[in-house]
Amino acid sequence: MNSPLVGAKRQAALVFIFITVLIDVLAFGVIIPVLPHLVEEFVGGNTSTAAYWVGIFGTAFAVVQFFSAPIQGALSDRFGRRPVILMSCFGLGIDFIFMALAPNLAWLFVGRIISAVTSASFTTANAYIADVTPPDQRAKAFGMIGAAFGVGFILGPMIGGLLGDIDHRLPFWFSAGLALINFVYGLFVLPESLPKERRSARFDWAHAKPMGSVHLLRNYPQIWGLVAVVFLANFAHYVYPSTFVLFADVSFGWKEKQAGYVLAVVGVFSVIVNVLVVGRLVKRFGERRALLFGLSCGVIGFLIYGLAGSGWVFLAGLPISALWAVAAPSTQALITRQVGPEMQGRIQGALSSLISLAGIAAPALFAGSFGYFIGPSAPVHLPGIAFLIASVLLACAVLVAWRYARVPAAAVAPPAQAADPVL
Repeated sequence: MNSPLVGAKRQAALVFIFITVLIDVLAFGVIIPVLPHLVEEFVGGNTSTAAYWVGIFGTAFAVVQFFSAPIQGALSDRFGRRPVILMSCFGLGIDFIFMALAPNLAWLFVGRIISAVTSASFTTANAYIADVTPPDQRAKAFGMIGAAFGVGFILGPMIGGLLGDIDHRLPFWFSAGLALINFVYGLFVLPESLPKERRSARFDWAHAKPMGSVHLLRNYPQIWGLVAVVFLANFAHYVYPSTFVLFADVSFGWKEKQAGYVLAVVGVFSVIVNVLVVGRLVKRFGERRALLFGLSCGVIGFLIYGLAGSGWVFLAGLPISALWAVAAPSTQALITRQVGPEMQGRIQGALSSLISLAGIAAPALFAGSFGYFIGPSAPVHLPGIAFLIASVLLACAVLVAWRYARVPAAAVAPPAQAADPVL
């Protein structure tokens, strides 16, 4: 890798991108404890109905991201990472203001659609790290992004729970301020990671199409197994935004503040794992074994959540489930090792499209099953059903990773003449 950023400049760039992602995660984390309850308020306080609407919100969000993520990835390959990140931050700030002023469920829904369009920084941040980090250090660098998520989910839900306990609109105003601060911060200090000579010669509209981006992965059969792991793991991860807040209320009587505190504890464990465990574990056991270990911990953690009959049992599963965080940076590192620098943005965009594709079905599955099994027609009252489904999905990911996760000898270039993907 011939990065234009070396030594101290590279470290500074990683700090910049860490803070950028951190502020974005904070902005999203702040609204997590209150958004389902705001939906519940708009539908007259019926939790089962609110669960279905939360599923609809999540599905719509994923549909829009499925179309927008590959465009963002291709734009970052053509024009650089910096402008895409900055536009994302600015758009999110304006959108949070829109949602804070939403008078009804329809306007709140429109706000979530806009946020799906503008939330590009996470995808581009992964490409940014691939730009500035040597292949053998990427797992550790991706772990920094995981740590940013962890810190964001320590402070974000806690702040959101406290503010939401006062007024359900306050967290949206707070998030708007964070996103706009992030925009100003990046405008002045975030360097570009992709120099002009390494950018795509033109905007590749074929790869910017949603299925075109996914079809791009056909040119890299060596990562298909890892792509399947990414899909299954992220499908399972949608159980959190789809059901956790309402699940915690129904199962344990946890309201905004309590749910925010629990999510903050999840963030603490995530930071510990990403900062202290990921680098050491990958160095000692390699990316493949770290991936399998992380996924297995996720299986056990979700199983505990789904069967928890009391709050303390659920809390006991948190440190086990937290070790799942080892899997994501290991997977990302294995994938980026097998893709050239000129394709990192589009590959990350394709992966984001797959994640969004998972998110189209996942909220409906998780929120729908949760709503059904707490409703009057359920054969058995089982609010943890969504976590049990997620556990099964991660078990499938373990099997796929066992078969296909391998450390490559070198990055593989795409075919000289790849078929033009179509929708």
